[in-house]
Amino acid sequence: MTEFDPAPEAAASQRRWQDGTDTFGRVYAVVLGLTSPATATDIATVADCSPNAAKKHLDRLAEMGIAHVDGDGSPTTYERNEGYLEWQEASRIAADLTVEEILDRVAELEAQQAEYEARFGTADPTSVSVFDHDDHETIHERMSAVTDWQGVRRDIRLYELARQLAQNDGHLIPA
Repeated sequence: MTEFDPAPEAAASQRRWQDGTDTFGRVYAVVLGLTSPATATDIATVADCSPNAAKKHLDRLAEMGIAHVDGDGSPTTYERNEGYLEWQEASRIAADLTVEEILDRVAELEAQQAEYEARFGTADPTSVSVFDHDDHETIHERMSAVTDWQGVRRDIRLYELARQLAQNDGHLIPA
């Protein structure tokens, strides 16, 4: 084999899956890595299991709210539930920071959001036209700013959710 032969990497990947990760764990990991809908067969290939085993675990992940199922098409496709990932991230923030630290971060993010709103004259980043300039650098800079602004809005939602979790002992609603 030459140093460019892909076989050693494939063998290492199979060993990684087989070293203590059960089929459910592999399917779960693949679902979290999805960026577009995929069939049970596609997921099974990556998770190194049979399509039937993948489907069984995908249905379980859908019941848990971790995956979405689209059974309207043929074949059925699965995708990760972005809301689950946001909840998971908010839970981590709530565990790592105090309520005061979370509130401070929200204030910082809201100040950034106000700067973007003043700069672009709107409260909605999706209403900003980035291509109405002839200068490539200006277009690129506006695209970058709008992307950052959308990230700020997402972070405000996450930190607000984290605040609720931190204030209510891990629950969204006071017990």
